[in-house]
Amino acid sequence: MSPSFKAGAREGFRVCLPVSVGLVPWALVTGLAMVSAGFTPVQAMGMSFIVFGATAQLGTLPLIVIGAPWWLILATALVVNLRFLIFSAALAGPLAGGTLMQRWLCGYLLTDGVFATCLERLRSDADPAWRLGYYLAPSLWCALVWQSSTLTGVLAAGAIPRGWSLEFMASIALLVLLVPMARVRPMLVAMLTGGVLSVLLRGLPLRLGVMVAIVAGIAAGFATEHLQKKAEAR
Repeated sequence: MSPSFKAGAREGFRVCLPVSVGLVPWALVTGLAMVSAGFTPVQAMGMSFIVFGATAQLGTLPLIVIGAPWWLILATALVVNLRFLIFSAALAGPLAGGTLMQRWLCGYLLTDGVFATCLERLRSDADPAWRLGYYLAPSLWCALVWQSSTLTGVLAAGAIPRGWSLEFMASIALLVLLVPMARVRPMLVAMLTGGVLSVLLRGLPLRLGVMVAIVAGIAAGFATEHLQKKAEAR
């Protein structure tokens, strides 16, 4: 590890530390939800490590419980994680040039919080080693916080009082991540489109309304970015 990598790691950890606190209620809710769905602790943590995404886990749990077809479960997980396609494209430049293992690790550890918090600095700093440290340190820390908090939720499923309203706390934590991203026009358009359609289409069976809203939101974000680039080029 070069001094530049270590300096970036320290800065990334410092910047993302407040955001990581918001992962705790969200991970607790996910752990509780998996146990409530009938998962054993081993199954729950296996899903947590393999999927490593709250939206995909929570989005597919109701389908698993009702015995939905495997293709629908897989399609739901892919659709709710489509935002990571946009995130990965945005990070491809700043994190280019690393080894194959580093790229795989960066892709697996990609989370909403780290992306929203670190993207601006990743795009502006010229040192590749600094950028890698700035991304990996908070990503590894957030992964540790997530998995340990999920395990706590799994093991304490019967002991955590329902009156704590962890679902509400998790929603607030998610809003904290969304607000900084809304400063970018394509992201704002994607959020508004997806949010409005998810409410309007909430009556569709098997939560298909959520899938449609996600795809439409991503399409709207891409379209807005394309139009914005064309306007800037004039």
